[in-house]
Order: sequence, then structure tokens, then C-alpha cells
Amino acid sequence: MEYAIEMRRELHKIPEPGFKEFKTQAFILDQIRSYPEDRVSYDTFETGVFVRVKGLTGNRTIGYRADIDGLPIEEATGLPFCSEHPGFMHACGHDVHASIALGLLRRIVELPVMDDVVFLFQPAEEGPGGAEPMIKSPLFEKYRPSEMYGLHVAPEYPVGTIASRPGVLFASAREVHITIYGQSGHAAFPHLTIDTVVAQAALIMQLQTIVSRSINPMNCSVITIGKVDAGIRENVIAGRALLDGTMRALNGTDMEKLEQRVRDIIRGIEASFGVKIDLQFGNRYYEVVNDQRVVDKFSSFVKMNANYIECDAAMTGEDFGFMLKEIPGMMFWLGVNNATSGLHQPTLNPDEEAIPFVINLLDHYFREYV
Repeated sequence: MEYAIEMRRELHKIPEPGFKEFKTQAFILDQIRSYPEDRVSYDTFETGVFVRVKGLTGNRTIGYRADIDGLPIEEATGLPFCSEHPGFMHACGHDVHASIALGLLRRIVELPVMDDVVFLFQPAEEGPGGAEPMIKSPLFEKYRPSEMYGLHVAPEYPVGTIASRPGVLFASAREVHITIYGQSGHAAFPHLTIDTVVAQAALIMQLQTIVSRSINPMNCSVITIGKVDAGIRENVIAGRALLDGTMRALNGTDMEKLEQRVRDIIRGIEASFGVKIDLQFGNRYYEVVNDQRVVDKFSSFVKMNANYIECDAAMTGEDFGFMLKEIPGMMFWLGVNNATSGLHQPTLNPDEEAIPFVINLLDHYFREYV
């Protein structure tokens, strides 16, 4: 398993944003091209890679997806193999995800399983979304699996723990980008301006009423404004203000309601404050919905070989939901024992012992249980 850990450390050095994973793709291709062509075939898609490892019978095809992109975060781990790309980091564990795929791929090449195994090295999970265009590509039909698996590192769980559940595991997610236009002017003459900061503040407060007053309290939804910007200096009233945020819901109906209520509130803010507002929604990620049959099979296996937890659904967004709308399968949390630093944090450092643990687990599962 030294190979897989080495892969993780090399990938950790080269985090790249979505659809710009050029070094990452080249690194993955270098590994794949080292295997016999009669056993391993591949195609590239954008900055991702489809790979098929032939099984002994090839009666079925098992799919395994690994996302490969990094985040625009300055790393603060102090690791000897820390990011070599200033301002970017693998702060969501995608280096771990990809190295697990490379380690499992190597194991299956060396010791074939009965079924074909397809690996999808997917770009742009963090945005703008790589799963949907990857499965809409004609290449997907060439590699289409009968079952699909994926994982995500979980700092809150110890190594040796797998957590999942049937049904909805992760929420539907969509980004929201709002620009407010008014009239700039001197702070001493507010009556001659249209103050976008006041409108911005009112809009933020009104958006926070949507979940509490428009969504069934038995359901889970979230609207978070994570970034605001306005103004050029302290004595000038801002003529433009920006808000960026995210919306999450555990079902599609509530997501649609969130979107409509945002539109309604924006119209009211425009009328109340005399501003003009541009609203842009980002790509929507569907809920990650695990197949009951697949979860029952996988969880039964894990309980015999490791620690399995049936967890609650999370408000995490993940574009793996697009794949699970097409193919029955599941996603699960992989414990990486880093509870002091969560996902998307500059000090995230997953325990590498999780890598050989889950490679052995999945190899056994694909070999004897699927």
C-alpha cells in the first residue's frame, strides 16, 4: 500500500481547479499507461479519465468514481508534500479519493476480479460540476456500469469506520450570486444616492426568513450567504453590492421553493429600496440518493469486516447525485480521523491509514461479495 500513499502525496502537491486539472490528469494517465493494454483501456473526457479493467468473465461492470479537483484555499498544514500551487489546496480530500482509485485499480490489474471494473476520475466536483457532463458524454455509454460506488473522506470519523444510509445521504445544492445596483455618492448626502449596502443588509436578513417561514420545519434546508462585498471607502455610499451564497435542501420540491422565495424577496427589495438586482443561480447538484438494495448489500459486508455506522443525512453538496440518478449505487463516508480540522479548511490532513484500509475493503467486496 506504499504505492497508494505515494500517489496521494504526489497528487496533494498539484491541486487544480475544476476543468483545469491538467497536471492531475497527466499524472493519472502516466499510471494507467503503465498497465498492459489487453487488460486496461481508457479514454479522456475534458480533464477527467474513463478507465476499464477487464475482469475474468466481464458479465457485469462495477463502477467506482473518484473526484480529482482542488480548492482555492491556501494550505496551512506544513506537510513536507504540501501544495506547490499557491492559493490552491486539496482541502476536501480529493487527493485521497483519487489515490484510493489508483491503488484499487492497481490491485485489480494484478489480481483480476470476475467483473469488469470501471474507474471514473471526475473533474470539477467543487464546481462548476463535472459529473453531469461526464455522464452525458457519449463515452459514458462505452463505460456504463451496472452499479456505481463513491466515497468521501469524513474527518469526524476514526479510521476503520464507514458511514452511510439508504435513501438521501447528501442534499441538493445550488449556488446563488446576487449583484445589487444603486447610485453612488458622498456619505454626507445619502438622500442623493441609492444605498446598496442598506439594501444588501435588508436582503440578507430577509433571505434568512425563507427556511424558518417557507419550508416545512420537519424538512431540512439551508440558505447561507458566505461572501459579501460593497463600497470603495468609508465616506462613499456604495453604488454596487455583491452577495454570494449557497442553498441546500434534502428534496427537490424544497429546493424549488427556496429558489422561488429568493426571487420573490429580491423583487420586494428592489421595490422597497429603489435598487436593481441581478440574480444568478449556479448549477444545481441533485441529492445523493443511495439505492436501498446496494446499501443493504454493502453495509452487510462492512459490518463483517469493519465498523459501520448508519448516519444521518447531511447538508453536504455532491455532484455524484447525477450519477446515481442514472445508475443504482451508493456513496459512503470514509473515516480519516482528523476531527480538529474539517473539510474545506486549510489545515485538513486526513490520516493516510484510511487509504490502505478502504482499498483492502473494496478489493475484498468487489472480489467476493458484489
